[in-house]
Amino acid sequence: MIKRLLVIVALGLGGAYLFRMYIGGFVKVASGSMEPTLELYDIEWANALHYVLNPVERGDIIVFRSPVDGGKGLIKRVIAVGGDTIEIRDKRIYLNWKELTDEPYAVYKRKGEILQGDNIPELQVPEGYVFVMGDNRDWSGDSRDWKDADGNPVYFVPESHIVGRINKTADAE
Repeated sequence: MIKRLLVIVALGLGGAYLFRMYIGGFVKVASGSMEPTLELYDIEWANALHYVLNPVERGDIIVFRSPVDGGKGLIKRVIAVGGDTIEIRDKRIYLNWKELTDEPYAVYKRKGEILQGDNIPELQVPEGYVFVMGDNRDWSGDSRDWKDADGNPVYFVPESHIVGRINKTADAE
């Protein structure tokens, strides 16, 4: 009887793990870095199946394991994908040498200040990686300011760290 119960519990846990890894699951927004698109404490569906069928695209809101602390889950917007060139000058983003001007979701609450990450030299995103930023740009820890244990910049998130995609756009609010 106990053996049967343990098998049922193990199968249930294994099934839940597989569902979460390959289909998706709910995530809770734990910071204001994606405001106004995602509000603090919102609960959103992270679709893990999406990237089995589709490539990562600019503008996607992704849930991923931090490239600095792999145990920490984060939610950010993809700004650049593998092969893209990105540069940031005084808060202005240049993607493939053209200024990004159509970002209705982006908010700068400290417009008059230049903060860490507001100036990034021209970088090419390696294939299989993405460059991400929070929508609440001045209050987001993201590709612009992550550092490894030695203090070296960590600009890119491996696509293998992506857990799922949140299906929300600035127009869907």
